[in-house]
Amino acid sequence: MILIADSGSTKTQWAVVDGLVEPRLFVTPGINALMLTPEQLRERLAVELLPQLADEIPDEIFFYGAGCLPHVCPVVSKTLMEVCGASHAEVASDMLGAARALCKHNAGIACILGTGSNSCLYDGERILSNVSPLGYILGDEGSGAVLGRRFIGDVLKSQLPPDICDAFMSRYSLTPAEIINRVYRCPEPNRFMASFVPFLADNKADAHVHALLVDEFVRFFQRNVASYPGYRSMAVHFVGSVAMVFAEKLREAALQTGITIGSIMQNPIYGMIDYHTD
Repeated sequence: MILIADSGSTKTQWAVVDGLVEPRLFVTPGINALMLTPEQLRERLAVELLPQLADEIPDEIFFYGAGCLPHVCPVVSKTLMEVCGASHAEVASDMLGAARALCKHNAGIACILGTGSNSCLYDGERILSNVSPLGYILGDEGSGAVLGRRFIGDVLKSQLPPDICDAFMSRYSLTPAEIINRVYRCPEPNRFMASFVPFLADNKADAHVHALLVDEFVRFFQRNVASYPGYRSMAVHFVGSVAMVFAEKLREAALQTGITIGSIMQNPIYGMIDYHTD
């Protein structure tokens, strides 16, 4: 039996894969390995994961997660094997998980567009190159956080039509002072700004919103994808809620920059299952 995990800071999706039986999926709270001590990780797995497994003991575990940097992976691997009784556990970044889900065993460029953004050049097994996303202040082009940041700025500076600005303020019942406070003084401003993506999705037909979306996705291609050698000759694949919701705008931006879009998926877990059972 194989246990596969796609873990973010908010939630972890698990897949139990056992031969010809339909994979069993379940969700537990998110695990950011970089933010947990080995003892905290062990406790979290014992409390949240083991009850879901019941008496099942995985032969192998493949864990792809946020915060899984090279110096963290061996600790997470050891803890997973000890808690679950597995004989093997491979731990890697969520970026490698996305690449394997999207490209399987083929070379390509894999991208994540969600609250944040990321990308990599992938050879079919491992990541060859990764342009640092740099976070929502210095980078994260095309992400929900940056789309929200740009949109909020345009609203507060009256750069959008009054009907769009009024609809936004009415929908979220926010004052300019409250927005400033949430962005500059409260925790996780990136999540706050990304929370406005549904409004952008509902108004993506508006000419001004359309222009903002396409321009930001062009910036993502220019500042990230275009840095990989041979990017025009290979498919560029996407995973994440932002990529799925704005797939049409993403393709328009790709056309402007001479980029070929491959697959777009919201959830990588099924692609991960395919990769590890191929």
